[in-house]
Amino acid sequence: MTPIRVLLADDQALLRSAFRVLVDSEPDMLVVGEAADGAEAVELARSTRADVVLMDIRMPGTDGLTATRAISADPELSGVRIVMLTTFEVDEYVVGSLRAGAAGFLGKGAEPNELLNAIRIAAAGEALLSPAATKGLIATFLAQAGGPGRDPGEAAAYSELLAALTGREREVLVLVAGGHSNDQIAERLAVSPLTVKTHVNRAMAKLGARDRAQLVVIAYESGLVRPRAD
Repeated sequence: MTPIRVLLADDQALLRSAFRVLVDSEPDMLVVGEAADGAEAVELARSTRADVVLMDIRMPGTDGLTATRAISADPELSGVRIVMLTTFEVDEYVVGSLRAGAAGFLGKGAEPNELLNAIRIAAAGEALLSPAATKGLIATFLAQAGGPGRDPGEAAAYSELLAALTGREREVLVLVAGGHSNDQIAERLAVSPLTVKTHVNRAMAKLGARDRAQLVVIAYESGLVRPRAD
């Protein structure tokens, strides 16, 4: 089995060292590089062909958000999945990170097993990290940013993209935005998980989304799903 190639990007050497020991202790993972800032992370993402980047949001010089945008914009790095690391549960850059192309986010205080599981989930591209919490934060920040449709041109573009979805793909998109896994969606719609995965992949292709994280953002920004006050 080919191990998951992991790149660590954080300005704290001690934290990188701790992550390296943890990740390298797993038989299905391998740390292929360490970066102290965003610019170095982008360079190493290209040279190491990492599968997953653990990216600190706040770094001196080129920050994690800028680095995430650069990696996501590079067609040659389309297979790279980025997990943003945050010091606090709620970070002002979380939604910006997801819009930029991050697969999800994780608090630096997460348990070791949570971090390892996050890497595996991101590498598989199957689901957001901590779906319910992520969904709630996305809803909160989008609401603070002015909610869906703040730019008429953007809203029209999303409307055109959503029109390309079938009724079932739209239904699945709403459930993905609700933080549900493929298995949960399959149970709710009385179909197989493989069928759900097919619908998700087709929706991603039609909407130009890299992964499920961006599907959630698109669902909210298009107005298909509305942030809830609770």
